[in-house]
Amino acid sequence: MDRLDGVALVTGGGRGIGANIARELARVGMRVAVSARSRPEVDTVAGEIGGLAVVADVSQRADVERMVREVESELGAIDLLVANAGRNVSEPNAWEVDPDEWWNVLEVNVLGVYLSCRAVIPDMLRRGRGRIVITGSGAAYLPHSGGTAYSASKAAVWRFGNVLADQLEGKIPVFVISPGLVRTEMTKRAPDDAPWTPPEHAPRLVRALASGRFDRLSGRYLHAEHDPPEELEHRIDEILENDLNAIRLRR
Repeated sequence: MDRLDGVALVTGGGRGIGANIARELARVGMRVAVSARSRPEVDTVAGEIGGLAVVADVSQRADVERMVREVESELGAIDLLVANAGRNVSEPNAWEVDPDEWWNVLEVNVLGVYLSCRAVIPDMLRRGRGRIVITGSGAAYLPHSGGTAYSASKAAVWRFGNVLADQLEGKIPVFVISPGLVRTEMTKRAPDDAPWTPPEHAPRLVRALASGRFDRLSGRYLHAEHDPPEELEHRIDEILENDLNAIRLRR
């Protein structure tokens, strides 16, 4: 098991996948800040792991900048950003959704990732130290993957992380991961026979990425269930040589 040090900020850490990632990072030694919009949720998770609770709405620039300042003031410079905050909306058909609700999915899932990354990158560059993990989704590329708002947001998140990794090449590794289909509040409507992913897989992958052992895969799309760290480490050269773990148009 990787023992880690430094400071991690997990957005959307009050429940579900984010909370499990926060627990895992704290378990292996990191000082963890947990951020979400709900005070009771972040207080519960932070109290459980001995971390810092920060209430913030990642779609609001002022909130994000305050969140980062608070983490830096209380815990120190941020070494790992896990940009995990996200939301969905009930969408029978695109034209039947309230436009403000539809757009808010993009505000949280895309703008929130951008604002969070933007707030931590300058200091990471100054210190020459830092990593970013962004929670994506198979909805970015799988057919028949649900509503337009969520799928469009996750496609944008993938491309954002991919291009950001190019801009930060050799400086700050950036990874976009799919946690798989995990039982959370967001997925409670999925059927029992859906291809569920064990909840421990995403935290395990994030922990491995935080260790630095996979920095050469910056910009790649990694799946928590299909790219387990113990196998991924042996596939790094193959992935790079064959341009795998990437979303491409091939003709």
